[in-house]
Amino acid sequence: MVKLVKTDSTEEKILISAKKNFLKNGMAGARMQDIADEAGINKALLHYYFRTKEKLFEVIFREAASNFFPQLEGIISAEAPLSEKIQGFCSAYIDMLLQNPFLPMFVLTESNNQPQRFRQKLWKNRGHLFMRFAADVNNEIKKKNIKPVDPGQLFMNMIALCIFPFLAKPIWQMTTGMGETEFRRMIEERKKIIPQLINDSIKK
Repeated sequence: MVKLVKTDSTEEKILISAKKNFLKNGMAGARMQDIADEAGINKALLHYYFRTKEKLFEVIFREAASNFFPQLEGIISAEAPLSEKIQGFCSAYIDMLLQNPFLPMFVLTESNNQPQRFRQKLWKNRGHLFMRFAADVNNEIKKKNIKPVDPGQLFMNMIALCIFPFLAKPIWQMTTGMGETEFRRMIEERKKIIPQLINDSIKK
């Protein structure tokens, strides 16, 4: 019987391979055999590290979240104008999605199919970020610096405008004939366009 040796370098190869496959094929289309082949290992060793494709994806999600949420917290908690926080949020969010474009579909699927598990194991206690943002919005309204607006609607608009192009990418490219280079250029432009739209919508 072949002994399976577990090493950090092997795990890193698996994660790199998995990201490539999730990026190319999405969560549903990625195959464990393809991930193993790309990593240069056999499927048995892959399952030794990660029993299922879902477990593997969960690790990738946690890694992305551990890099993204501290950055997001820094932006929202900073002593800066609301307009700058909106700019920073959109830029950081889009950068994260460019690096992990398969995450939105995973989050939508997991949060709808297993809401309790998603909240407890993956999302944890992230609600304070919205609460801080909402407090900033309400404070600006009281000062009459911006129009009266529902902080929840504003926050949802920001997230939706950032995420939608990644969810609609296949249909958009099929409709427009846009290639990868043009699509990425369009996404980079949205780092400026989205904050401008949001800030103009609440400007007095």
